[in-house]
Amino acid sequence: MKHISILVPEGDSSLSNLEATYKMFTMANDALLKAGKQPMFATHLVGTHKKARSSNGLFSIIPAIHGDYTQVISKNSAFIPWIKKQYTNGAEIASLCIGAFLLASTGLLNGKDCATHWLAADEFRKMFPDVNLVDDRIITDENGLYTSGGAYSSLNLNLYLVEKFAGREMAVLSSKIFEIDISRNSQSPFIIFKGQKSHSDKDILKIQEHIEQNYQQKITVDELSEKIAVSRRTFERRFKKATANTVMEYVQRVKIEVAKKEFERSNKTVNEIMYEVGYNDPKGFREVFKRVTNMTPSEYANKYRKAVYV
Repeated sequence: MKHISILVPEGDSSLSNLEATYKMFTMANDALLKAGKQPMFATHLVGTHKKARSSNGLFSIIPAIHGDYTQVISKNSAFIPWIKKQYTNGAEIASLCIGAFLLASTGLLNGKDCATHWLAADEFRKMFPDVNLVDDRIITDENGLYTSGGAYSSLNLNLYLVEKFAGREMAVLSSKIFEIDISRNSQSPFIIFKGQKSHSDKDILKIQEHIEQNYQQKITVDELSEKIAVSRRTFERRFKKATANTVMEYVQRVKIEVAKKEFERSNKTVNEIMYEVGYNDPKGFREVFKRVTNMTPSEYANKYRKAVYV
């Protein structure tokens, strides 16, 4: 039997994370019992005070915790040595959504991939530069450490764990009971790109504003580096350090964000929107759009375009 400990942190933790995780694993047990099989999961709550039941679980799950991230970690610092000890003793650890901040504070994620809510990506990168944040991913799985993307992406990680330990059939059944898309693997379609501007490089901020105001035009790296009178190599290095994107990645993300908004609020064709954001090659536009959003332009339009009722 797989022992699961769900952490009950101090502060404004996500009750939906806690309840949904508890219910999914207990419901999997119920389904196994009805099928004449032994239950697979023993689920417990773990806290730092007597009101929470504690257990030395073989699997620990950290839910999302809201508020100032530095304060959240400080309030829950007592969990850090416990989490590290559990992992050293062979337990596997999972974080849900912004629970990744607490998991990352243990140092266990250094050099490893990590997902969290895309809204918290900039702050996470600042606080944990040694962790490889993959903010477009729904799930990461590396050396017994699991993380999930934002909000209800935690349900997909729970499904993933059910499948890993109880089998595909049980995961499919759970996905039907909870009405979760079992094939979902990216949070890219939900990311609203606002530009990474929480840095202090004023020259790069100036360039970001120029890109956002002139996205319809052809923009070259040489042209941008000349605007702040530095070499191309120095400019590219500073831009990547400040924004976590290469220059051309940033240009593409600005263009695609404008395109997404047009798909959502208008009935324009793919080609019309493609030209408006500065692309002339339908194949190139489609490839960039899919790389950024994990959907084709047509798929995105069909999914998010405002319905017109007559």
